[in-house]
Amino acid sequence: MPGLSMAESGGGRDFPAKLTLQVFICTIIAAFGGLMFGYDIGISGGVTSMDDFLEKFFPAVYLKKHEAREDNYCKYDNQFLQLFTSSLYLAAIVSSFIASFFCKKFGRKPTIQAASIFFLAGAVLNAAAVDLGMLIAGRICLGILIANLINYATSKVHPYGWRISLGGAAAPAIILAIGSLAIMETPTSLLERGNNEEALRVLRKIRGVENVDKEYAEILNAIELAKQVKHPYKNLMSRSNRPQLICGTVLQFFQQFTGINVVMFYAPVLFQTMGYGSDGSLLSAVVTDSVNVVSTLVAVFLVDIIGRKVLLIEACLQMLAAQSIMGRLLAVHLKSTNMMPEGSAKLVVILICVFVSGFAWSWGPLGWLIPSEIFPLETRSAGFFFAVSMNMFCTFLVAQAFLTMLCHMRSGIFFFFAAWIVVMGIFAIFFLPETKGIPIDEMNERVWKKHWFWKRYYYKDSEINKRRQEIQDKSEEESLQ
Repeated sequence: MPGLSMAESGGGRDFPAKLTLQVFICTIIAAFGGLMFGYDIGISGGVTSMDDFLEKFFPAVYLKKHEAREDNYCKYDNQFLQLFTSSLYLAAIVSSFIASFFCKKFGRKPTIQAASIFFLAGAVLNAAAVDLGMLIAGRICLGILIANLINYATSKVHPYGWRISLGGAAAPAIILAIGSLAIMETPTSLLERGNNEEALRVLRKIRGVENVDKEYAEILNAIELAKQVKHPYKNLMSRSNRPQLICGTVLQFFQQFTGINVVMFYAPVLFQTMGYGSDGSLLSAVVTDSVNVVSTLVAVFLVDIIGRKVLLIEACLQMLAAQSIMGRLLAVHLKSTNMMPEGSAKLVVILICVFVSGFAWSWGPLGWLIPSEIFPLETRSAGFFFAVSMNMFCTFLVAQAFLTMLCHMRSGIFFFFAAWIVVMGIFAIFFLPETKGIPIDEMNERVWKKHWFWKRYYYKDSEINKRRQEIQDKSEEESLQ
């Protein structure tokens, strides 16, 4: 195998390494971790459009869906139906905090295994559910594209196709649990728990080379520095850390208020609202999710070439146009009880694909990348916890409210999200600094202290500290006299 460079984001140093079997396995395991979460996101929208599922758990929605005179925009307006989708994200806020503690105390490997068991239990509860409480309990325990492909296939399996869809979450959970047996504990986790010799052995096996002394020393140094941070959450609230906290959390807020998860969660419901049949709505969801997968690759290739801000700003223009035109089409062509013209419905599907592609190469991946780049060591864990919590809370909020908002705001819901896209575009232009190619340890000096707005949070602190030092020096001189 050819040698690869492994760069530490914090210090920007290169260490010798090879693409070993252990690294490959870890990559696959990480992918299945993403698949588990993505599957759970994608499966809910398809399942909530299946008649067998609605008839069993949401009979009122089932009756409204098939009532000829029922308002197109209000067929799915039900708080418990929305709770089925949104409950996952309240649980995620709590579980992310617990997972952080377990990782430090017991290591990454047993934490992954425990998560697999919880997810498997959730899949079993959902597949075997006989009432709404059991259904939501299963959600709390818990590949968007794969989820919708499965929904499309199982929609024809009556009356238990929805059980196959929900129970399918067990497959990635089982693979993750078995795969976790083959991976090693990380060197960082081993060093944090005092297993220094084992950490050195594991690092050599992961890198595929014997000479890992420099990297080993750097990891040790990073751990020692981290131990000196006694109050990360308190430090995060200091004035000089406010720019990162604001930008990191606001990015997560904006990411959800693009309206993206409305499409990810409720695409089949949206398409049925516009007049597509059950199969057509699920197939349209598969198309939009395929666009999502392909478009994400654009970000992978372009993010370090043209930078973060260019992608974010371009996507705002693209998403704004798509949302505005969709809102206008629905306002003109979709009334309370009519069928939307076929040509207009197809155009809406195309516009949703345009919207999804813009999000997928910008605010989707970069909403996570940028917070990982901007928080310094002393506030990194606390900062990312706030960012993740903001994301999960806003996801819960949007998922819980959307169907009700659709019923009351009708086509205006698209203009609601379009207005937020204008706000986030302004934020990206004027307040979000470019972080491309800047190591974390140089971020303050090269980015924040030079930014036209955020620099005031640093220079004022410097002036205060300088004044304090002058007062202290003066008092010491007076005491000596």
